Amino acid sequence: MKILLIEDEEKIARFIELELRHEGYDVEKVYNGRTGLELALSGGPDLVLLDIMLPELSGLEVLRRLRRESDVPVIMLTARDAVMDKVSGLDAGADDYITKPFAIEELLARIRVILRKKDRGTKETRRLCVKGVTMDIDRHEVTFDGESIELNHREYELVRTLMENKNIVMNREQLLRAVCGYDYMGESNVIDVYVRYIRSKIDERFGIRFITTVRGVGYAIKED
Repeated sequence: MKILLIEDEEKIARFIELELRHEGYDVEKVYNGRTGLELALSGGPDLVLLDIMLPELSGLEVLRRLRRESDVPVIMLTARDAVMDKVSGLDAGADDYITKPFAIEELLARIRVILRKKDRGTKETRRLCVKGVTMDIDRHEVTFDGESIELNHREYELVRTLMENKNIVMNREQLLRAVCGYDYMGESNVIDVYVRYIRSKIDERFGIRFITTVRGVGYAIKED
């Protein structure tokens, strides 16, 4: 597995590199955002570790540009621990977020979780279809009867999670972990907000009942 490390503090980058290589990962490291973005798009990494405070291009800008062309998993590494910083990173498309200083064991555990999830995805079907809604995972596209449905990153991940678990009722905490990462510090009702957005884009637009509310429990996509 190849990991791209984009971190401008050389001592920290070297420490992380040594630990990752000790675990058997192939590591490429760079110290600025612009070069990091180029390698993320051309070098085919299996995962990117991305600092926010970078020269030339900030980590958030790297992530935004990367997400236009790639869904490679990204873990944000940063000393900034404000909730809004985390929200900005996750909304821009990060898969996880860890603040400095951190225990290397925790970082390694998060890497393993994301790579296992990615590996499962490559072994399973890359297209999901429920109730006429089709999700092409490789192309990061969602359609209904050939018509495109524009979803932001979190809406997409929420729909994907529910489609992958069709006919299973999932509570808000489960959906939060899947959509926002397990260290998300915000309110659980953010899931209700995203469900409303999705319903306006799918249910109301196409006249179907896509996401079902199970009162007192959570949400599900139930196949008729």
